[in-house]
Amino acid sequence: MDIRFDGRVAIVTGAGVGLGRSHALGLAARGAKVVINDLGVSTSGEGGSSDAANSVVDEIRAAGGEAFAHGADVSNEEQVRDMVDQTMKQWGRIDVLVNNAGILRDKTFSKMSLDDFRKVVDVHLMGSATCCHACWPIMREQKYGRIVLTSSASGIYGNFGQANYGAAKAAMVGLMNVLHLEGARDDIRVNTLAPTAATRMTEELLPPQALELLAPEKITPGLLYLVSEDGPSRVILGAGAGCFAQTRVYETEGILLEGSTNTPESVAAQFDQINDPINQAELQDAFGQTRKFAKRAADAQGLKLPWGE
Repeated sequence: MDIRFDGRVAIVTGAGVGLGRSHALGLAARGAKVVINDLGVSTSGEGGSSDAANSVVDEIRAAGGEAFAHGADVSNEEQVRDMVDQTMKQWGRIDVLVNNAGILRDKTFSKMSLDDFRKVVDVHLMGSATCCHACWPIMREQKYGRIVLTSSASGIYGNFGQANYGAAKAAMVGLMNVLHLEGARDDIRVNTLAPTAATRMTEELLPPQALELLAPEKITPGLLYLVSEDGPSRVILGAGAGCFAQTRVYETEGILLEGSTNTPESVAAQFDQINDPINQAELQDAFGQTRKFAKRAADAQGLKLPWGE
C-alpha cells in the first residue's frame, strides 16, 4: 500500500532549506498539510529571514498542497506555543512533528566557549523538547502522534570538534527512549533519524563529487516511513545516499563479582569477559538493567525476588 498523509497535519522545523525542506515537500506531496517552521538564521544561528520558509510554502501551494510558514525559534517556548496554537486554529490537529532545526558552532573543546556549547544544546535538545512538549497533549488527546527527533553520527559515534553538537545529538536517543515508553498507550510513536546529507551545514566539509550522492531527497523516504501510520517506534534510523541502516544499543551479558572478589583488579582481569558479545541483548527500559543485575546476584545467593523474569 502507498504511504499517504491525507488528512494529516505535520510541523517540520528547520524546513526552509536542506533536509527540512525535503521532508516538508515529501509530506505535502503525499497529502499532508504542513507547517513550514524556519527562523531563517545562518548555520551558526545568527540573523533571520522568512524568505526561505515562504518559498517552500509557495512550492507546496503551487503543487496543490496546503502549507503556511511560521518563524518560531524552537528554543523559545512562547514562540513555539504560538506556532502550535496557529496550527490548531487553522487545521484542528497535529499528527506529525519532525524536529529538524539545528545550528553548528564547531570548535575543539579546548577552544569552545561555554556560550557556544549552551547555544547549540539549546537549539537541538531544548528546541526538540520544547516542540515535543507543546504537541504532546494534543497527540495524547487525539490518541495519535508521530514524532521524529534528528540525531547524527556525530552524537552516536563522535566527531572531532563537535562536543556541543555531539552532546545534543546523543541526547536525542535518550529523549526518544522515554517518549516512546510514555507515548505508547496513546499511539504516539517516536523515532530518531540520524542522517548524513549535503546541506548548508555540511557542504563545506564534503568533496564536490559527494554532494549529489548525499542529496537530502535521498533521506526523506526513510523519514516518511518513520512518521507513517504503520511506522515503527524507538528506531534509530541511519540514512544517507539512499542507504538506510538501524543503529541499536546492546548490553553484554557481563559478569558477577561477589564479596571479596568485587575489586577493581577483578574488573580489570575479567574485562574481556565483560566485553564478550555472546548473549548480548537490547534492554527495553532502565529497570530492565536493574532486574537483570539484581536477579543475577539473587540467583547466585539462592534468593527469590518479587518480580518475574
